[in-house]
Amino acid sequence: MTPEILFEDNHCLVVNKPAGMLSQGDETGEPSLVSWTADYWREKYDKPGNVYVGLVHRLDRPTSGVVLIARTSKAAGRLADQFRLGEISKLYWAIVEGRPETDSGEWVDHLEKDRRTNVVRATAEGEGKIARVAFEVLHSEGGLTKLALRPKTGRSHQLRVQLAGRGMPIVGDRKYGSKRLVRALDGEPRIALHARELIFTHPTKGEPVRIEARVQEDWPESAPGWWRSTLGR
Repeated sequence: MTPEILFEDNHCLVVNKPAGMLSQGDETGEPSLVSWTADYWREKYDKPGNVYVGLVHRLDRPTSGVVLIARTSKAAGRLADQFRLGEISKLYWAIVEGRPETDSGEWVDHLEKDRRTNVVRATAEGEGKIARVAFEVLHSEGGLTKLALRPKTGRSHQLRVQLAGRGMPIVGDRKYGSKRLVRALDGEPRIALHARELIFTHPTKGEPVRIEARVQEDWPESAPGWWRSTLGR
């Protein structure tokens, strides 16, 4: 799997991460976006040995879309501050089972992660960490709905849990209740969640940068007639 480069300069790299690729390496030792970026920079800039890769945010393995990476520790610190302060705008597309009661609005939950099982659950108000997301219905057909999601916070598995908790699991997300299966380009399972757009302030120029990532061939809508297919019913 090869990420698509969307933007690159001396301070930042922005890529379209394919579904199925880890953002950061884990105990499996499988290739990740971080290891791919390090190899890419070593070859492009002829830098043997270690290179700095500042992963300032990440996407879940079965999710595709925009990921921002810093080339220097200075840039990483400034970008991380933007994420922490909620100054970065994020837009996701999701296809879910079911439909919201309204065409747009905001959901607020409190979430808690079990690090042993890597499962996140909603908790009572006052417990866990607050999670906010604005939503808008883009299309609804055959018992499925395509949503535009703008998270105001960046909690682990946030969108997956907030949707599943309302009886609308993301298509393909077996972990949180979907009964459907979607395959990534490498044949492994993926979910119908795509980080479509990211708007951030350049860490040295101070200018807004807007990046949009196309969906790839494994995005469910890419299949002709998908909304009316067996999967879409």
